[in-house]
Amino acid sequence: MKRRAHQVHHFAVHLRKTAVVLCAAIAVTACSSSDGKDEAADESPSVTQSPASSAPADPKETAKKEAITTYGAYWREMKKLYADPTGKSAQLDQYAASAALKNAEADAKRAHDRGRIYTGSVALTDQTVTKVNVSGKIPNATVSSCLDISKWQTVDAKTKQPVSLPENRLTRYLIVSTVEKYPEGWRVTSDEPQGKSC
Repeated sequence: MKRRAHQVHHFAVHLRKTAVVLCAAIAVTACSSSDGKDEAADESPSVTQSPASSAPADPKETAKKEAITTYGAYWREMKKLYADPTGKSAQLDQYAASAALKNAEADAKRAHDRGRIYTGSVALTDQTVTKVNVSGKIPNATVSSCLDISKWQTVDAKTKQPVSLPENRLTRYLIVSTVEKYPEGWRVTSDEPQGKSC
């Protein structure tokens, strides 16, 4: 009798192990290795697929998103460039090229040579891609933004004291930029303040 009970127990353990292996093999979320308390076990699994997920991404929309992302990264590196008198902590060349890179580096150097650095934050709002071209030799986009530098202070590099600036200067203004797609990625190639408040 004991042997019979042992055989039954052994068979039950074998069945339980088999069920676990089958569950793992099928990888169905409704399958369970429990003692049958899983109410979803009898339901057939269903896969819901969004119609949009199978459609290819619109190249223009992708270009717009990438251009705006690059422009935001460009200004993060600009803040680093102007804040560091050595200019070595920024990696602006990963997000800028051509005139935008040359002008930023030259302007930052002029400020540093005068013993000035810029601290604080720069805010970008109302970023809009006003033009995009993905079919040309160099894909490009024109980005219009409102640049807020009201919290970006010019300070003396040694004393960290604010430098006095004209009170009537624009601290929120419209800026239009060109972002181009190079083989190594998108780069801001021009950054033109429009002289208009926003």
